[in-house]
Formats: sequence, C-alpha cells, structure tokens
Amino acid sequence: MMLTFLGTGTSQGVPVIGCECEVCQSVDYRDKRLRTSAHLQIGGKSIIIDSGPDFRQQVLRERIKTLDALVFTHEHKDHTSGLDDIRAYNFLQQRNMPLYGEPRVLDQIKAEFAYIFSGANYPGIPRVLLYPISEETFKVEGVLFQPIRIYHYKLPILGFRVGNLTYITDANFISEESKELIKGSEIVVLNALRHEPHISHFSLNEAIELLQELQPKKAYLTHISHLLGLHREVEAELPDFIRLAYDGLKVEFS
Repeated sequence: MMLTFLGTGTSQGVPVIGCECEVCQSVDYRDKRLRTSAHLQIGGKSIIIDSGPDFRQQVLRERIKTLDALVFTHEHKDHTSGLDDIRAYNFLQQRNMPLYGEPRVLDQIKAEFAYIFSGANYPGIPRVLLYPISEETFKVEGVLFQPIRIYHYKLPILGFRVGNLTYITDANFISEESKELIKGSEIVVLNALRHEPHISHFSLNEAIELLQELQPKKAYLTHISHLLGLHREVEAELPDFIRLAYDGLKVEFS
C-alpha cells in the first residue's frame, strides 16, 4: 500500500501569487506546494482523495495512468475544482468515474459542474457515477474506508482511515469519539496551516499536541501555508516522529 502526496499546500498554494516572502521565493522543491490531495495505491487499485485545481498537473507529474475512483473530504473549491480533468480517464478506461462524498458535497459538485448533469449528453464531458457516503464504513473497489467526522470551523467534513493510515485535512476540531477511530493508526496525516491560531485549521502547535496525544508511529503534516516557514527550518524543530509532507512524497503503509 502506498500513499503519495499529490499536493500539500493550502487553498492558495505555495508560492502565493505576488508574494515575495522567503518561503515563496525559496528554491527548495519542498517549499513548492500544490493544493492538497493524496493518491492511494492499494491492491492494484488507484484512488485519489480530492481533486483540486492542480489535479491535472499532479497526475501528470506522478504518471498516474489509471484511476479507479475519487473520494472527497468536503466541497471547497481547492478540493473539487479539478474534476473536469477526469475526462482523460473516462476516455482511456472507457468507463464512468465513481465519485464518493457526503450528499451535501455531491450536491455542490452537481451545482459547480452543472454541465455534467444537464442531460445534454454532449461529447467529451466528464462521465461520473455518484456514491453518497456517511459516517459508516464503505468500500471503494473493495478497499475499506472508515470515515472520521471532523470539523472545518463549523463545517462538518470527513477524514478517512484506510488500514493503518489516517488522512485528515482542513480540520480545527476532532471529537473524542473521532479520536478513538484514529487511535492505533501507524501513520497519521494531519493539517498544520501556520504558527498562529486560525479559525478553521489547526496551527502547528495544535497539530503537534494532538499527534502527541494520538501517538502514531509516524505522522506527516499537510495543508501548509507559506506562513509556516521554510520546510528545512520547520522540520528541524519537530518531534522525531512528525515530519512535514511535501509534494511527491511517497509513504508505504499497511
């Protein structure tokens, strides 16, 4: 089983347009962050969590030639707006693309990509199959997903546990009940936006405190903004079991 970080940046990505801070001007490839997304390779299946505006660039970079399904954490544009580019997979694989998300998320996708669902059957539009999910476990091409309810300020969204991997982004609150679903994970991916507190994302210190409570063997921080600082400097100050993720990083899990 393999997790590839397709993107580890916040909604604006890094570098930020027009910004001249040291992070945005950095030549370290680890400081170049596309919008947050992840690729899971499990038992020959290829599944992507979230398809943000950099989706096409990400799958080309990682040479992802097949895609079995897309799973969505929530409906914000930096997690959905690259959906149109699944057309290439429709053509290559000659099949509709399964999309998994909460009903509210699928409704937003229907509104945002109304041309897909208009019934016009125009040649070349994306072809999709919608699968509503809840907090109950579900399977994607035989791969078991455990949804984990988290909160992005007041918006209820989902993280996912797959085997011994838990993947969470855009969170600023996780209940005790949800923590119980995470505990025992060997690898936890968690968002850490910046040093200062934020209304809808964990800060670096908040993420570290939560990970020290959960005690996975290894943890990776994602959904990182330019305000967090240079990759090499931030990572040097982290506890040994916590690393900063970066675009293209591959992590094996069981």
